[in-house]
Amino acid sequence: MKNLVLVALAITTLYSCKNQNKAEDESSLASEEATMTTEATTEAEFNITPIEHATAIFDFGEDVFYIDPVGGTKAFENKPKPQVILITDIHGDHLNEETLTAVADSSTTIFAPQAVVDQLKGAIKEQVTVIANDETQTWDGYTLTAIPMYNLREEAKQFHTIGRGNGYLIEKDGMRVYFSGDTEDIPEMRNLKDIDKAFICMNLPYTMPVTSAADAVIDFKPKEAYPYHFRGQNGLSDVDQFKGIVDSADVGTEVIILDWYPNGAE
Repeated sequence: MKNLVLVALAITTLYSCKNQNKAEDESSLASEEATMTTEATTEAEFNITPIEHATAIFDFGEDVFYIDPVGGTKAFENKPKPQVILITDIHGDHLNEETLTAVADSSTTIFAPQAVVDQLKGAIKEQVTVIANDETQTWDGYTLTAIPMYNLREEAKQFHTIGRGNGYLIEKDGMRVYFSGDTEDIPEMRNLKDIDKAFICMNLPYTMPVTSAADAVIDFKPKEAYPYHFRGQNGLSDVDQFKGIVDSADVGTEVIILDWYPNGAE
């Protein structure tokens, strides 16, 4: 009888241990899944809508950004109003005061270099926050850094001088997005780190050739690279060549080609 009691106790103890281990394993698995889910959702969502050439709308988390809004109100029909507008330079494919005034309202935050503010004549001028090369602005979890943009080739230096315009690095919740503005393959671009999405210009004679743009991207290795601002004096740059060069380098960058010219190259 005593032996039967001992056997029953041993079986009960073993069963209890198995149940406890199973519960601990399930709890651990649930904890790991919760951690993975949290990690997967910490990076802010980002969606881009090309308008034309250098002009785009992007959704970053819950906010709508316009970059270089030009083209009049027709270009933005049925589009959501922006919370933030970024302007890179003074040229007409980046700055149009009539369009800017039409798409902004009194609550819109606008960032631009001083040269842009100097071009503005109307009341919208008072709404612009000046941000200079290498300066940072922060708000509501965002960090905005003005990255220099300028020409390197001797024959092109008059187009974009050092310090006048801004590229932009926008960061939130682990997502880092870079818009090059009008630039060549400058060291400030090549030295960028941990970029998720990079929008890279490439048009002659104003910015840089396709090969230079590709070489820079191969250097700083963004997760995704988007050719934009690629209409030059002789039509559209060869973005397929850009993609081919970057793909061949096998640095882990995915090149994504969007339709930046819905109305054709002109």
